[in-house]
Amino acid sequence: MSSSHSYSYSSTSYSASYSSSSSRNGQVSSGQRYVQTTSSSPSGTRVQIATQKLGEPIVHETRTYDSEGRQILDDGRALDQGNSGSEARRIEDVTDEKGAQ
Repeated sequence: MSSSHSYSYSSTSYSASYSSSSSRNGQVSSGQRYVQTTSSSPSGTRVQIATQKLGEPIVHETRTYDSEGRQILDDGRALDQGNSGSEARRIEDVTDEKGAQ
């Protein structure tokens, strides 16, 4: 008799911070809010970030990572670790040998 087990997990974490400074008359002169929610599962991780500076609109950002930790770009491609998202680059010596002598 054989049996098969399937396990899965998911977790979510949440962090928030707020900073401000006030002038002498009690008016808030600057401030910023930051909220980050991270959801993880066997297939990958999704990080949602919201930031807002005082008097400005909220800026939302979502980053998605596959199960190997590579960032998934908007077009669905996985960003290789250590690569900036453009094609792989290489350094090539283009010095003219005759001119260098």
